[in-house]
Amino acid sequence: MVTFVYVGIRYLPTYDFTTPLVVPQSEASTPNVAPKSAVDLRDPSSQPQRGETIDATGLIRDKEDVWATVLALSAGGVVLVLAVGLGAGWLLSRRLLAPLHTINRAAAKAGEGDLTYRINAQGPHDELKQLADTFDTTLERLEESFSAHQRFAANASHELLTPLATTRAILQMTDAGTSKEEFAELVPMLRETNERNIRVVQDLLSLASAEQAPHDAAPVDMAELTGRAAAEQRARSADVTITVATDAVASCAVRGSATLLRQLVVNLLDNARTHNVPGGTVDVRVGRSADTVVLEVANTGPPLAPGVVDRLFEPFYRARPRVSSDRSGHGLGLAIVRSITRGHHGTVAARARTKDTGGLLVRVELPAWRVPADD
Repeated sequence: MVTFVYVGIRYLPTYDFTTPLVVPQSEASTPNVAPKSAVDLRDPSSQPQRGETIDATGLIRDKEDVWATVLALSAGGVVLVLAVGLGAGWLLSRRLLAPLHTINRAAAKAGEGDLTYRINAQGPHDELKQLADTFDTTLERLEESFSAHQRFAANASHELLTPLATTRAILQMTDAGTSKEEFAELVPMLRETNERNIRVVQDLLSLASAEQAPHDAAPVDMAELTGRAAAEQRARSADVTITVATDAVASCAVRGSATLLRQLVVNLLDNARTHNVPGGTVDVRVGRSADTVVLEVANTGPPLAPGVVDRLFEPFYRARPRVSSDRSGHGLGLAIVRSITRGHHGTVAARARTKDTGGLLVRVELPAWRVPADD
């Protein structure tokens, strides 16, 4: 705007700050007549010719003409700047709001249940692209979560349907008029099936409440807790060697629920012992790393594919190639471990070991206990 007014004032008008003078012929012959304005008579070019009238149209002669010209140019400049600003703003807003329309479309599709749509924003790494990338990440995690819940519902239904169908078959055989000897054989089967249902329901309750359980006020020594759990596991299995190595220097205490942490260790040891080979080993290590207590459980066994390892923490998932005995469980052991770890603000990860050793390595990291500062 300033540039427009400046250029217009400087170059467009014609400036003549002298008053036009009309010289009649009768006065032109009188040498003593003084001019009526401040015309510079020393400049021959500024002197009007005899009998000539100077036209003042389009000339700026005084400050009133200057203000009028400034007003006209300012009004024209306002119109020009407004038109350019509206056009540029319209184009810029369309370009800036285009990703928002795409995000809105993705949100609408997600609201309708379609979580497969992705924005895939292109362009500079600005705030809008970061928002679009965050939205894509959220949609991806939601899709994985819903898929996991669908698999959980299907697996839980199948897990509960099998013993219920067995129970129904036993009851139908009983109604068909079985003898006392046959009935005596069916009762243990019915009892075992009922116990299986009870264990499944108990594991589901543990899985649901593990992340919301309150923590104990006193610290829990993971090294001592792991040692006692390993001793109990040794008494149950004689064909698997269980070794425990603990950090004797640093403290391995964490803040949490002693009951749940014991269940975490028992589930890891039971999983490592069950999915093992005859004469195999289970190596347990408890140590301290900075502000973290690390629990690692490694076992021997058949080699595992990476895709299998990624799904081991899903409820009711079983790695069929790893099953070497009838004690395959319900597929809830590692899912409960993950739930307990999250409830204690820790992390858990698993990876397949080398082909020579086989088996699995599970690593749990929990925040170490910090001694409260004295007031």
